[in-house]
Amino acid sequence: MLQAEAVVDLDAIRANTAYLAGLAAEQSAATMAVVKADGYGHGAVPSARAALAGGAGWLGVATVGEALELRTAGIDAPILSWLNGPGTDVGPAVRASVDLGVPSVRLLEEAITAAKAADRTARLHLKVDTGLGRSGATPADWPDLLVAAAKAQAEGTAEVIGVWSHFACADEPGHPSIAAQLAVFREALEVADRHGVHPQIRHLANSAATLTLPEAHFDLVRAGVSIYGLSPNPAQVPADALRPAMTLRARVLIAKRVPAGHGVSYGHTYHTAAPTTLALVPLGYGDGIPRHASSAGPVLLAGKRRTIAGRVCMDQFVLDVGDDPVSEGDQAILFGPGDQGEPTADEWADVAGTINYEIVTRIGARVPRTYVGA
Repeated sequence: MLQAEAVVDLDAIRANTAYLAGLAAEQSAATMAVVKADGYGHGAVPSARAALAGGAGWLGVATVGEALELRTAGIDAPILSWLNGPGTDVGPAVRASVDLGVPSVRLLEEAITAAKAADRTARLHLKVDTGLGRSGATPADWPDLLVAAAKAQAEGTAEVIGVWSHFACADEPGHPSIAAQLAVFREALEVADRHGVHPQIRHLANSAATLTLPEAHFDLVRAGVSIYGLSPNPAQVPADALRPAMTLRARVLIAKRVPAGHGVSYGHTYHTAAPTTLALVPLGYGDGIPRHASSAGPVLLAGKRRTIAGRVCMDQFVLDVGDDPVSEGDQAILFGPGDQGEPTADEWADVAGTINYEIVTRIGARVPRTYVGA
């Protein structure tokens, strides 16, 4: 074991994807595995390969750079890249047969310009804002985007592969925005049909909707955090349906005895209550450990759960282990699937006041990824 590492279980990613793809298949929908942000911190290329082995037919990323990383690795599955702003050189993506998400007439025109320069046809997914309020054409602007797309199709410079949108509150079952967004999306599809734009693929469902809203599956679901074994709302998922793929662990750098009343870490926000052993763990906010987890983050060490003593520093934090026998080199597990009684990413999210997505995605490049499984 390295001094610190994030162990990624590729078998878990494959099995999670297979479970999600099974749900989608019940509605005759295909599955896109979202591997943006370096596979939510798990490694984009290994995660993509594991997800494809689990039954995903598509891959989703944010940027052109992320898409080209997959292509460079030899992955030839369909890829959608959806977050490329004005002035982005999308030509390499067009040449690499990467589909582009298009939320406005201006960005459609830039994609067409790149396609003409490459002497290729741009593969486009037109995005409509059904109520999330982020990217996408508003219902008022939607007809203009459709007119421009239909013209490009007639000229042979673009092909509309998909029409898509994104939910705001799919992780809150019964939220009124869910039905409202579904209605707006269906209306947008009807408007597209009237403008002569007939997408091959309609997609709306994210992880939460994949798990709980079969009526939103349409032709394709986009499974993100769930392929890594985390749920947008754990209460929505059977306990054994998804397995967390990442285990974050480190070796104790030093263990030493200190007297009662000894201050610990910056600001001395923690003082020892009695003579005790302090164990130093070489991970900190420079590695993605939330500073908000100071005096709160749970860690498994020497068979017991401990709580971080004092502030999380840039490169390290301290555990007060009392009189338990802890030595340099002992393994501390911050989070994992819970098999050994270790905390989970969900528990870390709770104590840090955030979401499980952020816990795994923020683990930095300084922490090596070690892969297990196929």
